[in-house]
Amino acid sequence: MAEPTPLFVGLDVHKDSIAVAHALGHSADPPVFVGTVGTRQVDVSKLVRRLQAKNPDLVFAYEAGPCGYGLYRDLTAQGFRCQVGRALADSEEAGRQGEDGPPRCGRTRAVAALGRSRHS
Repeated sequence: MAEPTPLFVGLDVHKDSIAVAHALGHSADPPVFVGTVGTRQVDVSKLVRRLQAKNPDLVFAYEAGPCGYGLYRDLTAQGFRCQVGRALADSEEAGRQGEDGPPRCGRTRAVAALGRSRHS
């Protein structure tokens, strides 16, 4: 039986909002910008339910920072895998942020793509 293909969820976490994009594992398709959600636990839970309707195997990826510690604890407590990495400023993909779509759109898609590439 084939192992399920995970959905990599890139998050750009800030104090007041979280920008979200996703990329299907083992796919060359570009990441899809989903939009922004609030930072309350109820907002994140609603996002998780919406994403699980697309794919039950979710892997979250985002940059390390002061706004992400509580999110990491919440997601891992629910059994999700999280990839927390260094700032994308060191990555060539960060240079593409904001090319098309909202300002945080490119950065969030880059995080989802980076999470997918590290898992492959």
